[in-house]
Amino acid sequence: MERKEMKALDDNRIVELYLRRDEAAIRQTSEKYGTRLRALAHGIVNDQETAEECENDTYLEAWTTIPPHEPRSYLYAFLARITRYVSLNFCRDRSRLKRSAYICELSAEMEQCIPAPDDVECRIDDMVLSEALNGFLRALDKERRNIFIRRYWYLDSIADISKRFALSESKVKTTLFRCRNRLREHLEKEGYTL
Repeated sequence: MERKEMKALDDNRIVELYLRRDEAAIRQTSEKYGTRLRALAHGIVNDQETAEECENDTYLEAWTTIPPHEPRSYLYAFLARITRYVSLNFCRDRSRLKRSAYICELSAEMEQCIPAPDDVECRIDDMVLSEALNGFLRALDKERRNIFIRRYWYLDSIADISKRFALSESKVKTTLFRCRNRLREHLEKEGYTL
């Protein structure tokens, strides 16, 4: 009976377990989000064993950052951000050339749209830029928003996005190109110098 109750925990109750320093929090997190976090990591590191390691590192990082953070209403987003960070760091640390080249390619695409953090004129508050990006994403229709997020958050390949949304690769590339241009225009209207 108690096992069934534990499976049904919502994010708020899982965060409560973290706050109480109850190790069941990690088990509950794994049961609820493990598959999705592992898939996210695998999309970045392209290796199942490494993806599992990144997933486990995510749980450790969540354990050490809750508290002070209390991501009650955004637990998956909180965990996904950690997983993404851990996975990208793994690629950098291990010098996985092929995967690093892929990530650099995506970074170069986005550099054309988003101000560089090292440019003194472009140093802005992260929260303000985040809100501008969210405003841009809200303005996109569902299909374009999903394609954009799959490419630049989940780091999916053009081929994978094409299959996922039953679109031609050409259509996906064109959509991404136009979205990047719209993002650049949106940020310029918001006052960002690119």
